[in-house]
Amino acid sequence: MSPSERTRPNVLFIICDQLRADHLGFAGNSVVRTPHIDGIAESGTVFDRAYVNNPVCMPNRSTIMTGRMPSAHGVIFNDRSLDPNVTTFVGQLRDAGWRTSLIGKSHLQHGESRAAVVDFEKIPGVRSVFDEGWDTLEHQERYESGDPPDPDDFYGFDHIELTVGHGAFSGAHHYLWARHRGVSHEILRSGLDPAAAIPGRSEEWWQIHPAPYAEDAYSTAFVTERTIAAIEDAEAEDAPWMVWCSFPDPHHPLSPPEPWFSRHDPHEIDLPSTFDDPGHDWPQHISVIKEMGPDMGGHGQYVTPFGSTPAQTRAAIAATYGMIEGIDDGIGKILATVERLGATEDTIIIFTSDHGDMMGDHGLMLKGGMHFQGCLRVPLVVRAPGHASRRTGALAASIDLPHTVLDLCGVPEFHGMQGVSLAPLLDDEGISVRDHVLVEDDFPISEVLPLLPLKMRTLVTTGHRYTRDSGGHESLYDLVADPDELTNLATNADDSAARNLMVDALVDAMMTADDLTRTGPVSL
Repeated sequence: MSPSERTRPNVLFIICDQLRADHLGFAGNSVVRTPHIDGIAESGTVFDRAYVNNPVCMPNRSTIMTGRMPSAHGVIFNDRSLDPNVTTFVGQLRDAGWRTSLIGKSHLQHGESRAAVVDFEKIPGVRSVFDEGWDTLEHQERYESGDPPDPDDFYGFDHIELTVGHGAFSGAHHYLWARHRGVSHEILRSGLDPAAAIPGRSEEWWQIHPAPYAEDAYSTAFVTERTIAAIEDAEAEDAPWMVWCSFPDPHHPLSPPEPWFSRHDPHEIDLPSTFDDPGHDWPQHISVIKEMGPDMGGHGQYVTPFGSTPAQTRAAIAATYGMIEGIDDGIGKILATVERLGATEDTIIIFTSDHGDMMGDHGLMLKGGMHFQGCLRVPLVVRAPGHASRRTGALAASIDLPHTVLDLCGVPEFHGMQGVSLAPLLDDEGISVRDHVLVEDDFPISEVLPLLPLKMRTLVTTGHRYTRDSGGHESLYDLVADPDELTNLATNADDSAARNLMVDALVDAMMTADDLTRTGPVSL
């Protein structure tokens, strides 16, 4: 980028899938090795209390794109796609002159999650106003039939190269790329078949196994290679760029290729300190999940959370650490490219995840209706040119990220955004820009599969986490005195004053979260 463009910085937005906040070296984890991600943290601002606004992939990714709560942008679960007419922060950048590319996992459309769609056997209450096929850009059939999409505008991105699926259940552009490298269709689609003959599959859980193909055909290699290419192409045009670098890992199946799969010995992995929590004061659906094994939730793309054994937990954590270290290696190559092109001092880097994973906390695995810290907290680092490194314990949320990028780039926000910019915290770790984070969680399938409540709402403050579901169950945890969330103060009636304050605050937050786009004109 030329000196005249330096007031319009590049943006490298690195996002992982289902990465916990504490599974990184800079977060205090002494086992997993993440030197390149730690390097970003050492030169940026680390947000130690960053939370999602929804602990499910599509809703929270759509929130990051739009700066709006799931109840406002409409993607409340993994069974519906983000409307194509929404305004996104990426589109704002593109309209202001940035070249925008999406490399890796999008999951703004429900192509990889169609198994979560349940027929209610009722006449629909709403019909789509968009042309047929608008929400099929992430459907694997298009790529297998030789008709991959090439849209001019994909939610603000003018260039996309997608991954769909996880591990050895690969799709979209990654699928075509791996096929070109000689990997068969059968192998690339074998990962979610528990009966597939995959060498090295763990006896503890069928979703833990080494990828049945080489590292150079894996999704992490694809995202790394194509991100580098996108940056090189954009730098050649001498214009600011925004690259959404989206790794599908460390989401299950836990199946990194060698040498990453064997990097950690499960027998040397410590169990989480809360693993033996009996959960006497949990809502009923979490207690039911705790009694389920990994084979009770069915197979296919939609995998139900379960209560894991010690051996399953150790094996899962070991494989996950290998996946994270593979990502770190890829990020190192991407950062080296940015440095080689002389763009380091002109580039904002954001590193985060769409949500976490229980990963053995409280004896639970995966995510879904469990608002413990393991699912709600995510890693967040913002490294911006001209800002010193620092660390802050101020609250931050996924919904704040589009505000922050637009603020740092000098691009106006758009009507209806509901977060706040974190940019002031890059200069002063002693301040805060919010006093709570609202978390929404909706389960439409509960109308026909009533394991989960229809709705859950959580409020996180500097001192407490309060959760209420549509069945009336309340959870209240003192995050200062009880950071492991072992004593539910609402159930035990040990702190009625704090409970009343949190209820009032939750009501206020839910009122503020109403869709503000309805208050303005549809268009000029």
